[in-house]
Amino acid sequence: MEKKIPYKTYLTEEEMPKYWFNLKAVMKEQHDPFLNPATLEPCTAEDLKHVFCDELVAQELNTTDRLIPIPEEIQEFLKLYRPSPLVRAYHLERALGTPAEIYYKFEGQNTSGSHKLNSAVAQTYYAKKQGLTHLTTETGAGQWGTALSMACGFYGLDLSVFMVKCSANQKPHRKAVIQTYGAKVVASPSDTTAVGRKILADNPTTGGSLGCAISEAIEVATTTPNCRYVLGSVLDHVLLHQSIVGMEAKAALDKLGVQPDIIIGCAGGGSNLGGLIAPFMADKIEGKNNIDFVAVEPSSCPSLTRGRYAYDFGDTGKITPLLRMYTLGSGFMPSPNHAGGLRYHGMSPIVSKLYHDGYLRATSVEQTAVFKAATFFAKCEGTLPAPESSHAIKVAIDEALKCKETGEKKKILFGLTGTGYFDMTAYSSYLDGTMSDYIPTDEDLQKGFDSLPKIPQNEI
Repeated sequence: MEKKIPYKTYLTEEEMPKYWFNLKAVMKEQHDPFLNPATLEPCTAEDLKHVFCDELVAQELNTTDRLIPIPEEIQEFLKLYRPSPLVRAYHLERALGTPAEIYYKFEGQNTSGSHKLNSAVAQTYYAKKQGLTHLTTETGAGQWGTALSMACGFYGLDLSVFMVKCSANQKPHRKAVIQTYGAKVVASPSDTTAVGRKILADNPTTGGSLGCAISEAIEVATTTPNCRYVLGSVLDHVLLHQSIVGMEAKAALDKLGVQPDIIIGCAGGGSNLGGLIAPFMADKIEGKNNIDFVAVEPSSCPSLTRGRYAYDFGDTGKITPLLRMYTLGSGFMPSPNHAGGLRYHGMSPIVSKLYHDGYLRATSVEQTAVFKAATFFAKCEGTLPAPESSHAIKVAIDEALKCKETGEKKKILFGLTGTGYFDMTAYSSYLDGTMSDYIPTDEDLQKGFDSLPKIPQNEI
């Protein structure tokens, strides 16, 4: 008789990864370098250290070390909520009537309700070690702001969080949690910064965007003594910290003797997806598997599926280095009715490069379909999923139903990045029928593309 796989598989504390996995050390080609917008030359470490912590800059530029040790102090903090479980979704499988095996890596077992704490604690640790006293950041749906406020509260650093205005209005309780941990929350765009005032002058009714909030956070970081800016997604060092998710998932699946056929992750800036797939993708690059990797993004902010692969600013105010990525243009303003996160105009350079080179595919889904999948999942598995994670749930269900039609017994893994208990306004909107879908027209997207830098590198 075949041995039954347990509902939940945990690693022991001793089995928890002691290293982060640096996918760049395995990639056959690196993504293009960041460019200094003033000179259009590759950014040096010194260029980046004006904005970011020194050790994070070193990690950002590291393309050679496959494994990077996790400091013991960070490991001790991570043990407060890690290792996180790998869950076999038996109830979901039965409800779908699928022969597929469905697994998910659940990252919601901390107060922030998401995977974001994995990088927040690392970045704050390095800031404290450097002797900094203040950090700034942006947050969209609020998960990153919550996670960073927790880490800063633990390490005793001051924190200013610029929260996308429509999210701040939709999620007052998320704002309250951030404030509980001692951080200051500013709805963005605001009149507290020069770039915020300019954005409001150009568009007084805007609900904001991550690009706007990044601009404000960087302005404050670069004009405040002993302060740096930290980011919760997109950059290489953030994906590095999130690789602990994929390494735990792989170790748990190896324990079970399971090799996934499909791995699915939601994709906004790329931190969750990049962290989940890192060790599996390395094996694919080295010819050890042929896993189908799927990035799922909202139809309202479709950077991979409808964006352009170009150099672009990471922020609306155009003060960051230039990143080569799939982007809708830093001037793109996502619809304020989008109820999840995943609002960023661009995609991680690592994820963008992998997608461009054909190592993964991407799809976009509309938000009413996402919330339909989320409520179905909640009824089956008992956990109320975050709207962001529910993008992955939607496609996992679709893939499982394809297996029902074909009879294939594929093994599906997706990332459940967190819980949706701070997202009840969005759930209420779906349940009372007031939620609407928004898909930008080609004309809408063109406005964002028109904001792309006119530089020789984008003429290629």
